[in-house]
Amino acid sequence: MSYTQPSEHESRINIQGVEIALGFPDEFSFQWIGQRDVLDQLLAAWLVIDKNDIPLNPRLIGKPGVGKTTLAYAAAKNLNKEVYIYQCTMDTRPEDLLITPVIDKSGGIRYVASSLVTAMIRGGVCILDEANRMSEKSWASLAPLLDTRRYIESIVAGLKVTADPEFRICVTMNDDASTFEIPEYIHSRLQPQIYLDFPEAEEEKRILRENLPFVDEYIMDYVVNFLQKAHANNENYTVRDGINIARYAAKRMKSLGANKANADNILREAILMTLGDEALTHIL
Repeated sequence: MSYTQPSEHESRINIQGVEIALGFPDEFSFQWIGQRDVLDQLLAAWLVIDKNDIPLNPRLIGKPGVGKTTLAYAAAKNLNKEVYIYQCTMDTRPEDLLITPVIDKSGGIRYVASSLVTAMIRGGVCILDEANRMSEKSWASLAPLLDTRRYIESIVAGLKVTADPEFRICVTMNDDASTFEIPEYIHSRLQPQIYLDFPEAEEEKRILRENLPFVDEYIMDYVVNFLQKAHANNENYTVRDGINIARYAAKRMKSLGANKANADNILREAILMTLGDEALTHIL
């Protein structure tokens, strides 16, 4: 394949005579506050230790909201790499994952690289988010990228694109019922499997504080206690739920001009409105 590595701000590239529009990296203020060992495991999977070595394609598995995407983003930034996030769904098609033809203003066809292919060309990191939502047909289009070949073939553009040596990929998968079964030949390409569990109370509070620095300490402690009790009872309530509960409770108290004497009732209301009646059984 013949193409020149694009400059940092270049949005188009010519590959084998075909002009491809590239995407732009995702920029967030994500910080990983959870367990250091899972971050180290992910970084080790991406490490290349010999000229004949290649990076692995780790799979991050856990309940929704435990921080899988945040972990992957933080690991990429730890390596000073651009991050490209692709949100997978049951409707994701192979061309969506790779290169899509679109009609321009003049009525002609132009080709647009997905966030995945852009990351491949730029040598960035691609996070395939909620990848267990995709069909086998979509997974099949990624098979050569996920093994030693490290390339994709776009049927619609008639191109083979090889990944830059600095390219890294990981997938996140929710530990729940998948829309599609992932084929075994893909399972074997997505290794190692890194499992994320619910955080301990201290970590959970740090995550809440990082996201909600303006929220009263009493609300923080109440929400953490609620979440920890829910975790102990194998409920799937997550830090994300806790952030929404605390945020709404703080807004409600502000709008009512309430004080700590009213906080318990407002927090109870926030839990009810966020998670429903069944969540009230985990209030201390």
